[in-house]
Amino acid sequence: MMIDPLSVFILLLGAATPILFAGLGELVVERAGVLNLGVEGMMIGGALAGFAVAHASGSTALGFLAAAIAGAALSMIFAVLTQFLLSNQVATGLALTLFGLGLTAMFGKPYEGMKAPAMMPGPLGLNWMIWLGIALVPLVWWFLARAQPGLILRAVGENHDAAHGLGYPVRRVRILAIGFGGALAGMGGAYISIATVLQWTEGMTAGAGWIALAIVVFAQWNPWGVLAGAWLFGGVTVLQLRLQAAGVAVPVQLLSMAPYLATIIVLVLISARQKFGRSGGAAAPGSLGRPFHALR
Repeated sequence: MMIDPLSVFILLLGAATPILFAGLGELVVERAGVLNLGVEGMMIGGALAGFAVAHASGSTALGFLAAAIAGAALSMIFAVLTQFLLSNQVATGLALTLFGLGLTAMFGKPYEGMKAPAMMPGPLGLNWMIWLGIALVPLVWWFLARAQPGLILRAVGENHDAAHGLGYPVRRVRILAIGFGGALAGMGGAYISIATVLQWTEGMTAGAGWIALAIVVFAQWNPWGVLAGAWLFGGVTVLQLRLQAAGVAVPVQLLSMAPYLATIIVLVLISARQKFGRSGGAAAPGSLGRPFHALR
């Protein structure tokens, strides 16, 4: 069977884009010292909101805007619970995922069987969302490494007590980071419903949010590593489809368990972040997952 490398690469980019958006958003959230396991819930919320608006308006751009707003709105539930009420971040994130899945299952019924409007192809036949995702990688890197607000965000994530002592608004920084992460997760979910599947299907994100969480850790909290991880995941996805098309059996059970196995590994690595940092890899942000008690 002849394989066209260019067509395979284009398929890889499309498969990687939802993970790339969600991963970059979660990376910024974790650099601020917050662990949000609700990425899957925000992605599925964005997938439904984006599809509904795109179908009603005929505009994919409006669909992605609605997805960003929906993802950010869901993330604010997490922000209020964890930053003001100081609820456990892991439990709250898991609850947000369950909430998003249940909410979209209920409100998504009328949209089943409908088709999304077509996206206009861009340079090299790639749609504009693929190019936007790639462009976000150096922008996020520059923001975290060079821009003053990004340096403040990193300071908050490394030691929120010291950052608070220096006068930085820890809670505000984290809420903004959570909202940004939710917006990108929502856009990543909308890419699945608008640009990949082209219709709404219940639970269509199928563990993409968990994969994004795992990639952030394995990328050592580096935007370029998130890009590499997303492309690797996209390559595996395309390879699996090609193998199935060639008649090679790939156990569905292995694919189904992968997101949850990756999440377990992520939680283990985060809980052992101090030892992980001394072993020569990049350490997790020092305040990751820790609640901030503002001193009055």
